[in-house]
Amino acid sequence: MRFPRPLRPGDTIGVTAPSSGVDERLRPRLDAGIRRLRERGFEVEVGECLGGDGVVSAPKERRAAELTRMLTDPAVRAVVPPWGGETAIDLLDQIDWFALEAAEPTWLVGFSDLSTLMLPLSLRTGWATLHGSNLMDTAYDAPDGLLHWLDVASATEPFTQRSPGRYRDQGWDDYVGDPGVATMTLDREGGWWSLDGAPVDVSGRLVGGCLETVCHLAGTPYGDVAAYGRAHADEGLLVYLEAAEHGAYDVCRALHGLRLAGWFEHASAVVIGRTRASDADGMTQAEAVADALGSLGVPVVLDVECGHAQPFLPLVNGALAHLVLDGERREITQRLS
Repeated sequence: MRFPRPLRPGDTIGVTAPSSGVDERLRPRLDAGIRRLRERGFEVEVGECLGGDGVVSAPKERRAAELTRMLTDPAVRAVVPPWGGETAIDLLDQIDWFALEAAEPTWLVGFSDLSTLMLPLSLRTGWATLHGSNLMDTAYDAPDGLLHWLDVASATEPFTQRSPGRYRDQGWDDYVGDPGVATMTLDREGGWWSLDGAPVDVSGRLVGGCLETVCHLAGTPYGDVAAYGRAHADEGLLVYLEAAEHGAYDVCRALHGLRLAGWFEHASAVVIGRTRASDADGMTQAEAVADALGSLGVPVVLDVECGHAQPFLPLVNGALAHLVLDGERREITQRLS
C-alpha cells in the first residue's frame, strides 16, 4: 500500500465533483464545508466541475480530466467531492490510471458513489483512500468516539475510534434553512453487534465501500478484491460494505454476487454499515446479510457507523486495522502503514 503524506496546515485541498454537482440552493452548505477547511488552516482549490443542473456535474471527459489533474498535482494533497451521486462508473475508462500509478499518492476522500472511484484507485495503484465523509459533511463536528476525516488524513500514529452508541434514525439536516449546521442529531441508541452473537477480535487490511456501487465492479479490472485478498493473504482483509438505498432482496443478491466473485475468500471479518434502507416482505436487512454471508465462517459485524446514516466513522482503504467487539467495547484501530 502507498499512503499519502499526512495533511498539514497550509496544504491545498481540491474540490471537484466526479459524480453529482451542487445546485444553487445548496451552495451555502458547500461554502460551509470550504470554510471549515480554511478554518483548519488549509488552502482550497475549487474546480470547475461542480454544476448541479443534471445528474452529473459535467461531461465525463471533463470530470475525469479535472480529477486526474488534481490527484497528480504535487501541490494538491487531498481531493474531496461535495458528495456522491449516481454514475461515477462512467469515469473508470476515462481516468489516466498510468499517470496515477506514477504519481505520489494524494488523499481521495468521500463515500457513496465515490466508492466507485476510491476502490479501484486502491486496488489498481495501491493508493490508500479515505471512506467516510464528503465535503457537505465536513462542517459537522465529529461526535465523541469518532474522528473528523481531516484528523484521519492528518494522522501520523495509529488511531482508535469507538462507536458513540447513538445514531440518527431518519432524515437529513436542512442544509437550505441552516447551511452551517455543525452538530449531528443522534436521536437513537444502538451499537455494533455480531451476526452469531459472539465477541469479535480480528485484524486485516480494510477494503470496501458502498454496496450499490462497488457490486458492479466485481468481475471487471476495477474491482478484483479477490486478487487483493491473495496479495494480502498473510494479513487477511476486513471487507466493509454499506447499503444506501437497496432493499433487503437487492442487498442479498449483491452480497451473494460478491461472495461468488471471491471478495470474502481472504476475509478475516466482514463489516456491514448501518443502513436506513428498507426491509422486504419476508426478509430484513440483517436476514439478507445472514443469508449471503452467514456460511463464510468468519465474524460478520453489523450496524457499524460507516454508512449513509449519521454519524460517520472514517475508514481508510488499505489501512491495517484491528476491530474489537466485546460487550460495551466497540472499537477499531487503524494503522496507516
